[in-house]
Amino acid sequence: MFFASDNTSGVPVQVLDALARANEGYAPGYGADDAMTRVTALIREVFEAPEAAVYLVATGTAANALALATHVRPWQTIYCSRVAHIEEDECAAPEFYAGGAKLTLLEETDGKIAPETLARVLNDAPQGVHHVQRGIVSLTNLTERGARYSAAEIAQLAAIARAHGLPVHLDGARFANALVAEGCTPAEMSWRAGVDVLSFGGTKNGLLGVEAVILFDPAKAWEFELRRKRGGHLFSKHRYLSAQMEAYLTDGLWLDLARQANAMGARLHAGVEGAGARLVHPRGGNMLFVEMTRDQHAALRAAGAVYYDWPAPHPASGPGDQPLQARLVTSWSTTEADIGRFVETMQAAR
Repeated sequence: MFFASDNTSGVPVQVLDALARANEGYAPGYGADDAMTRVTALIREVFEAPEAAVYLVATGTAANALALATHVRPWQTIYCSRVAHIEEDECAAPEFYAGGAKLTLLEETDGKIAPETLARVLNDAPQGVHHVQRGIVSLTNLTERGARYSAAEIAQLAAIARAHGLPVHLDGARFANALVAEGCTPAEMSWRAGVDVLSFGGTKNGLLGVEAVILFDPAKAWEFELRRKRGGHLFSKHRYLSAQMEAYLTDGLWLDLARQANAMGARLHAGVEGAGARLVHPRGGNMLFVEMTRDQHAALRAAGAVYYDWPAPHPASGPGDQPLQARLVTSWSTTEADIGRFVETMQAAR
């Protein structure tokens, strides 16, 4: 019963097989491998973006930090949700890679920035020499609270940013989960909605460790290449990144994995609500924030369930009926048996 995160899952056999094939013989390094050429073509096809520049890195933090640094100057700011991953979970990497650009945190609901909030903050931002300058808007889909921006909502926020001359970054660590839940095309949830640069997640959706940065404006490509190298994220044996991403994109595997994770999320959602839990944020894909009793938490822990107390470890003692929150995340490898056991344990402790 592993629901701590989708990055705790294993790797699909298709990806492992691709890595085994990539391990045969020799290949040029630093992204000059044939597989990377195919990856670029696949991403351009999938996103209907024939001019897009595509680069691979090993972590989501590197993808976000390098993507943002390429689009913002040190005297500018990155507008993001106050619970954004780039704020809470990346140890100031975006600020570091951007040479000191700051983050401006916006109020959110379920991790989503409201258009009126963004418009007000941008309109009110002073622009004199004494002040930080407007830089870029960063959104996350799925959000860090499990909710989902629709393509139309992204477009509305991007239009506000564009009115102030600002580019838009999308942290898509769970882009696939948002996409299949929304039922739109990759283009509709990215560049057609006004996104300039996308951190296209792979690790949380079944890959061993690779993320793509997709620059829909190829004019930024050379700067990104330099920043990736200078930042220590250009892999010598790059073919092992390419092999993962190629397998991920081939025959729609990335969408199948996300559909499975979302389906298990829906099943878990129904089960825990039936066992008396309350959903704290709307479920946009495969991540749930729920409130259940201390007794239920204790029974689940005793049964071996693994998940995060939320937003911090629960107090050591308290009444058994005390409501306490948890974050539950399903993955492509979550089984119905695991969900059934989890829900049955909750029911028994209710």
